[in-house]
Amino acid sequence: MNFSQQILEWYGKNKRSLPWRNSKDPYKIWLSEIILQQTKVAQGLPFYNKFILAFPTINDLANATENEVLNLWQGLGYYSRARNMHFTAKEITEKYNGTFPNDYKKILKLKGIGTYTAAAISSFAFNLLFAVVDGNVVRLLSRYFGIPTAFDSAKGKKEFQLLAQKLLIKKDVAEHNQAIMEFGALQCVPKSPNCNVCPLQNSCFAFSNNLISYFPKKKKKIQIRKRYFEFLIISEKEKILIQKRKNGIWKGLYQFPLIENTEEKSEEEICDSKDWEDLFKGVAVNITKISPRIKYQLTHQTIFAQFWHIDSKILANENTISIQKKDFKNYPIPKLLEKYLKKIGMI
Repeated sequence: MNFSQQILEWYGKNKRSLPWRNSKDPYKIWLSEIILQQTKVAQGLPFYNKFILAFPTINDLANATENEVLNLWQGLGYYSRARNMHFTAKEITEKYNGTFPNDYKKILKLKGIGTYTAAAISSFAFNLLFAVVDGNVVRLLSRYFGIPTAFDSAKGKKEFQLLAQKLLIKKDVAEHNQAIMEFGALQCVPKSPNCNVCPLQNSCFAFSNNLISYFPKKKKKIQIRKRYFEFLIISEKEKILIQKRKNGIWKGLYQFPLIENTEEKSEEEICDSKDWEDLFKGVAVNITKISPRIKYQLTHQTIFAQFWHIDSKILANENTISIQKKDFKNYPIPKLLEKYLKKIGMI
């Protein structure tokens, strides 16, 4: 048996039962693919089920508010995925009358959909001849064929895509794509794969040359940016002050007024800053508690956050809104805030 035949045979015996695999509905397939970007299946599955329950069709998703979508997404991170998904649902409803396009080029033009996701929808929903190349596929192909090219380089992306396309079994594109992804996810895992039970062992370049840990190759690591966040939980009786983020990874989510620095500042320096002065404008401030600094790691940045608990007269401005504490649960917030607020029993 050749490479593809062995993969398909393995898949028939080992594949996971996942709800989107039992459907040719492009909406469900698209939803699952967006959720599973940067997210493991075990973490993403509950979110998929919540979304399908809340928004059974693409029209339901299009008619939802941004807050409703972000509230359901809360905890998954990479919130631009949810915002783009909401935008695209509206576009499909308006431009295609709620019917997902069945053409690869049209799918690729939709916001938030790249070459991988477009190929996945095209092949899984419509059985079109497009190979899917995600991290699992790259890892498997690089090890099996001994490909030394950095997969995140322009040359590498083209090389892996061409190879995956060449390996595609045309009579059942969807099954082949699912199989090769599943093999990478369950068998050819990133660290310490169990090569002794791998059906590809005898013909795998990396195994034969003891180079499993060498593949896949990646370009130089991106430097991690450090950010220092001071979240000000300003309370006046049953009211608190919040603001909606206008940009960045948490765009569209809500947070407490924030003072950000590129390096750690003392409490005195923060209280003497212009940001502090602009927020309080000379009113009496009672700082009741300052949390220890919390380290929060994201892909390309490290956030060091402190939460300041402050009793003060609330002065809302064009960037902030005053709400009742009991209503705070209705606002989507970043995972960092959610974890802290749960820890202190505020939500």
